[in-house]
Amino acid sequence: MRVASALELCGLQYGFSDRCQAAAGPAPWGAWGEHARRARPDENEYRMSIIDISEVKPGSHVTLHYRLALADGTEIVNTFVDRPATLLLGAGQLAPPLEDILRGLKVGHHSTFQLEPGVAFGQRNPDLIQRISLKTLRDNAMIGESFRPGDLIEFNAPNGDRYAGVLKEVNETSALFDFNHPLAGQAVAFEVQIIGIL
Repeated sequence: MRVASALELCGLQYGFSDRCQAAAGPAPWGAWGEHARRARPDENEYRMSIIDISEVKPGSHVTLHYRLALADGTEIVNTFVDRPATLLLGAGQLAPPLEDILRGLKVGHHSTFQLEPGVAFGQRNPDLIQRISLKTLRDNAMIGESFRPGDLIEFNAPNGDRYAGVLKEVNETSALFDFNHPLAGQAVAFEVQIIGIL
C-alpha cells in the first residue's frame, strides 16, 4: 500500500495499470533505409519495415503536452509548463475516454476538448464509499506509515490488482474510503498538443 502521486491523483493513471512495455523494433529510417536495402541486395539484415506514424492509434508512442483542468479552471496537471510526456496508447496510462480523444490526431494538432460530467472518469457511485477496519488498514501499511483524511491510498488486492481510494475519515475502529475516481462526475477540459508519434 502506498500514497499515490499527484499524477495518479489527476486521474491519468488512477485505476489503471501503470505497466508500460516499450515496443522494440527497427527505427523508421525512411528513404535512407530503403536506399541501404537496395544497395546491398544480398544482405538480408538490412530489410526495413514501414511503420505508419501519420496519426495516433493503439500501440503508438505519443509525445505530447497535455493539460487537464476542472470546469472552474482548476488545473489538475499541466505539462505545458515543463517537459512533454511520452505515453504508449493502450497501455492504461490514460483513462480510456482520454485515449479515445487522442486516436486519429496528427503531429502538430493542438486542441482543447470539453468533456461533460462523468465522461472522462465515470459517474460517482455511492456504493464505492466503504468502511474498512483500522486493523486492515494498519496490516497493509508499511512500518511507520501514517495517513490523513484526503490522502489517496493504494491497496494491493490478493489477485495482484491494485485499487485506490481517498481516505475520508478515521475513527478508533475504522476508516472511511471513497473508491470513486477523485474526478468522477466532474466536467473536465483536456488540452492536448501532439509533438511526435512513433
